[in-house]
Amino acid sequence: MNKTCEIIFLIDDDESVRSSLSLFLQLEGHTVESYESAEEFLQRPIHKGTGCIILDVNLSGKSGLELQEELISRSSHLPIIFITGYANIHMSVHALKQGAVNYLEKPFEEEELLHSVAEALALSHQILTENEVLQKARQLIKKLTPKEYEVLTYLITGLLNKQIADKLNIVEHTVKIHKRSICEKFGVKSVPEIIHIAYQAGFRSSDKS
Repeated sequence: MNKTCEIIFLIDDDESVRSSLSLFLQLEGHTVESYESAEEFLQRPIHKGTGCIILDVNLSGKSGLELQEELISRSSHLPIIFITGYANIHMSVHALKQGAVNYLEKPFEEEELLHSVAEALALSHQILTENEVLQKARQLIKKLTPKEYEVLTYLITGLLNKQIADKLNIVEHTVKIHKRSICEKFGVKSVPEIIHIAYQAGFRSSDKS
């Protein structure tokens, strides 16, 4: 995997933990930034590349679980690996249900951490890729006129040209003109390709009845 702009964010209020984990991960070829609190991390500009967060559960100030909630509300693409010196089944279940990659009890095996980091970075890459596809598709949708947009919403339901024309109270030839224009704006040549881009943008056949 290309590690350009890939960062592991280590958040732990124990300086010795930060130092030892940072050194270990750097020796494994990773770029690491360490923070002693959630508040300090949140002051950092949003990271737009791939990465993950290794997060202590019991931080001074905002807890690890509270930071997880805040990052979820911000639609963060950075998967979280929780670490803790105090095992708590309820907290671990909650963290995992909220999308954490793993919940490791200190002291943990180095290989276990590396496996979790590899999984988290792969997930981060997947999330970013999916977001890029989504945003590109939505930008194409924005190029459509209001009438072309209406035609699109009926196309994804599988209606034929004549049926769309009846729905929009226009002639069938006009529907064909709109479809050609949509193809040109999307850079495609067929209705299945139009529908594929619409689905990438978040459209579903149930969006229009």
